[in-house]
Amino acid sequence: MTAYLTAPADAYDAVADLYADLARDSLDRLPLDRAILTAFAELVRAAGPRPVAEAGCGPGHMTAHLRDLGLDAFGIDLSPALIDIARKDHPDLRFEVGSMDAFDVADGELGGLLAWYSVIHIPPPELPRYFAEFRRVLAPGGHLLLGFFESEGGPVTQFDHKVTPAYRWPIDDLADLAREEEFVEVARMLREPLEDERFRRGHLLMRSGRTVGATTNSME
Repeated sequence: MTAYLTAPADAYDAVADLYADLARDSLDRLPLDRAILTAFAELVRAAGPRPVAEAGCGPGHMTAHLRDLGLDAFGIDLSPALIDIARKDHPDLRFEVGSMDAFDVADGELGGLLAWYSVIHIPPPELPRYFAEFRRVLAPGGHLLLGFFESEGGPVTQFDHKVTPAYRWPIDDLADLAREEEFVEVARMLREPLEDERFRRGHLLMRSGRTVGATTNSME
């Protein structure tokens, strides 16, 4: 494992119990975040019964939320300690130690992919190949939902994340990177920080532009 992956894995292992305690009920006070997750789930369900992966699942609370929204969800994470907690807290779900640049799934197997504040730890030069992997594993028309810290008009900026260094992204730049891997933007949401949050939150909902010769009955 390369150094930029080893460091976050070790850092999250070291604070796994504390992080899990803080994360478990984090969605309860975030109605806008829940809304875009619900939209993501509805779009994935409408496309048919395919599994959904959470990339960087941590203690599994978001994977469980996807399950509660009617999705066949599983999670992967670099941190063995967090995966142990996820398996203990949600024994009915599947969790695996792994990197989100190398999913152990076939091409086009997934109907959806959630990367909720997980791409923030990837150095910007490395991020395009992660989007390439997301495109590989998603079915044509499959949906990708990103959650991240937005840079509020500035450039990509490294900051002192409480666990391990991370990056804030301009929402347009992140959308452009995904577009280069044939993702089509469906929706975006920017949320101002709550009183105990430091940065604006960004959310991008995208669809894989891969096609297999599908036809349409649209009259547009």
